[in-house]
Amino acid sequence: MTTVTDSEVLRDALGLLRNREEVAERLLASSAKHSFDPDKELDWDAPLEDGKWFWPPELLSLYDTPMWRKMSEDQRLELSRHEAASLGSLGIWFEIILMQLLVRHIYDKPVTSNHVRYALTEIADECRHSMMFARMIQKGGAPTYPVPRLYHNLARVLKTVSTTPGSFAATLLGEEILDWMQRLTFPDDRVQTLMRGVTRIHVVEEARHVRYAREELRRQMVTAPAWERELTRVSCGEAARVFSTCFVNPQVYENVGLDRREAVAQVKASGHRREVMQNGARRLTDFLDDIGVLRGVGRRLWQSSGLLA
Repeated sequence: MTTVTDSEVLRDALGLLRNREEVAERLLASSAKHSFDPDKELDWDAPLEDGKWFWPPELLSLYDTPMWRKMSEDQRLELSRHEAASLGSLGIWFEIILMQLLVRHIYDKPVTSNHVRYALTEIADECRHSMMFARMIQKGGAPTYPVPRLYHNLARVLKTVSTTPGSFAATLLGEEILDWMQRLTFPDDRVQTLMRGVTRIHVVEEARHVRYAREELRRQMVTAPAWERELTRVSCGEAARVFSTCFVNPQVYENVGLDRREAVAQVKASGHRREVMQNGARRLTDFLDDIGVLRGVGRRLWQSSGLLA
């Protein structure tokens, strides 16, 4: 493999790639202007509002299913409270993984570079996000919903063996789908004020994280050896399958008084749910397709996840 320096001009299907240091400099400037301390920014002492959702109803997993149509309004609101806790728990799990992958990425990089400085800035953002999600779950009064033990332990392997392009592909998977949903959540006045505040902060700060990950993944898909690009395609597809499986913990349904097995079956059969998830993933899948990630076995794994038509 040929060593590529940051000063070399690189191009992919989307055009010229910007210099790493220039990208990081812009992201650092944005971070200086638009970063938040959730402990101070949000009113955690304000009471929750009666009759308001914790997540927009159209984004709930059971929306428009036969089971949904039989549920009372109170039960639907309760489902939104538990699904929000499930998504918050998933977000914390994912962000802890991401922070470790970012640390691995910069381990051998020049410590005074803007690229490393921005990575450390993003890690600080993710620390605040994880604490914010945990506080949100506690405020809502729902339990935490850990991912299944199998996937929890498989993530230990991922954090150890993931290559750089695989790390950034997985990063985008975890960030962009939830970002799409949160962009629909924070302007929605049907939703709890606290939830709108949480999602607004996350959307603003995650926009920088997505830019950093996209730029780096583009660079890696140009410069990485063929075996690493192919491994990225497969690992990214498998990550999509796991992510879609873990999106809502089935224990949620039991905790709101529903038949767990029937609820899971109806979610899997729901055309509305499939459309929501594919719409949430479309901006990402279009990007991955353009830069050559969605090919072969990896593409078939994405399709089996339900996130790609």
